[in-house]
Amino acid sequence: FTNITNSLQDLDKTYSNSEMVRKIPRCLPRAWMPKVTAIEEAKDLNALPLEDLLGSLMTHELSILKRDDVEEKEKRNKKVVALKSSTNEESEDDSDEELALI
Repeated sequence: FTNITNSLQDLDKTYSNSEMVRKIPRCLPRAWMPKVTAIEEAKDLNALPLEDLLGSLMTHELSILKRDDVEEKEKRNKKVVALKSSTNEESEDDSDEELALI
């Protein structure tokens, strides 16, 4: 995002801090909407510095990754016990053949 805005500045197209802060949350995936809503309700987006917004989003991303790693480790450490079943039914013909051999 900052690379794009810096390139636009070279082309004499500048955005105010407020405009940039408002554009970033709109571009985030739906899974991030609870975090976006929390930021919008807790802070004034017109006065929020871009660095603070990016820092908050990066912190949230790291906590999501950490939580995913913990869940993966728990899945790997969980022991699964599976029992093999078999049927040992003998038909009457099999038992008759065994008796005949005796």
